[in-house]
Amino acid sequence: MDPFVVVGGDAAGLSAASKLKRERPERDVVVFEKGRWVSYAHCGTPYFVKGEVASLTDLLSLSPEEAAERGIDLRREHEVVAVDTDAETVTVQPRDGERFDQPYGDLLVATGARATTAPIEGSDLAGVFTLHGLDDAAAIRAAVEPPEETGPDELDGGGNLDRERVARYAAWDPPETVAIVGGGYVGVEMAEAFRAHDLDVHLFQRGEHLVPAFGDAVAERVESELEAEGVTLHLGEEVARLAGDGDTSEESRVARLECTDGTALDIDLALVGVGIRPNVELIEGTPVELGESGAIAVDEYGRTSVENVYAAGDCAESPHVVTGENEWVPLGLTANRAGRAIGQSVAGDLTETGAIAGTAAVKAFDQECGRSGIVDHDRAREAGFDPVSETITTRSRSGYYPGAAETVVTLTADRKSGCLLGGTIAGADRAAVRIDTVATALEAGMTVGDVENLDLAYAPPFSPVWDPILVAAKVLNGKLE
Repeated sequence: MDPFVVVGGDAAGLSAASKLKRERPERDVVVFEKGRWVSYAHCGTPYFVKGEVASLTDLLSLSPEEAAERGIDLRREHEVVAVDTDAETVTVQPRDGERFDQPYGDLLVATGARATTAPIEGSDLAGVFTLHGLDDAAAIRAAVEPPEETGPDELDGGGNLDRERVARYAAWDPPETVAIVGGGYVGVEMAEAFRAHDLDVHLFQRGEHLVPAFGDAVAERVESELEAEGVTLHLGEEVARLAGDGDTSEESRVARLECTDGTALDIDLALVGVGIRPNVELIEGTPVELGESGAIAVDEYGRTSVENVYAAGDCAESPHVVTGENEWVPLGLTANRAGRAIGQSVAGDLTETGAIAGTAAVKAFDQECGRSGIVDHDRAREAGFDPVSETITTRSRSGYYPGAAETVVTLTADRKSGCLLGGTIAGADRAAVRIDTVATALEAGMTVGDVENLDLAYAPPFSPVWDPILVAAKVLNGKLE
């Protein structure tokens, strides 16, 4: 039998490869990765820039050597440039070598996603960064730390580091003012990272609130927290252009940010975090179909529209637990879980990849925020629901116990059925992990009344008698009744 071929050596790809080798050790598995880094914790990169994570290698989950020990034929710096679903081959271009065709018996497309900078002019200037990989993180940290402290030798990359890029930015004088364009996960987390280096941080958001997926109640707490920590917010301001310093003796570096309203800011660095898009160019011209989101359409087993071709991770859609429709929600657990399920399916045990609820968390200095399901009323109406929400503020522990902090919870339900649609939470005392209760309730199809009656743990150091989720469910259920 021809091998199981995987395109992409990160979360979904290596999870699938590892699972198949465990279940069917006799099956050949070949993983092609166009870069050098494999199986790394992308979500940890802001904390590497901040300095809380010392080494890039600390963010690696599976090394090439460990992959080889599992019997996986991992070929880094091998870019798959074409797929022929009729011949069941992929065309591979090694970095150093001749192009060749690789037959497959089963194929997994796990090409991930990439950061986008459009439509901001000047995003290609020196000193303008995105954060979507370990080389990005290394370059940013080299730029913000003193030259004598950070360089290619100090940033341990296990031989994978883009040393030339790091050396270039390490030679710069440390910046004073940095602009962040985009107030989503990356923008908020990087604001904290830059402030840790004592930079003057300006965060620009086109909309009126940060982290819009978390709703207004969470956004307001995040905004207050960032401002209290010295971050200057520019809400409702759209960035039109990043301008260079005009130095023609060398590559121009960013020097100014300009908004559509004519305002401008002198800056030393910029981070653009306005979103990502799925890497689906590989399957263009093949019968593999895309979903409405632009990511690859798959069924509940991760199968595409072409037999023996699977897709998973940030390039693929997943079924949403609330709507039942496929959606694109690129998150780490989704990729790992889907990859593992596909590996098991290829081994002969057909396994569902699992529905998603869009459960996510973000940290803004001391504020911990979580969200799950559908909380936006317009989106809920588009899905056929009649949404109703309630927001409550309560305490994270018994009031008399030290460490109690305000916790804000918003729950949204369908007025007619009473079914829970989603929720958000924010607070300074272990708030984010409480969103898992909401995620579990969504998976179980619970009504708000069901959630109100959950037997959640109580002890003064951990929770008040009425857990914040229970309080929110009780208030919302009263409104529904």
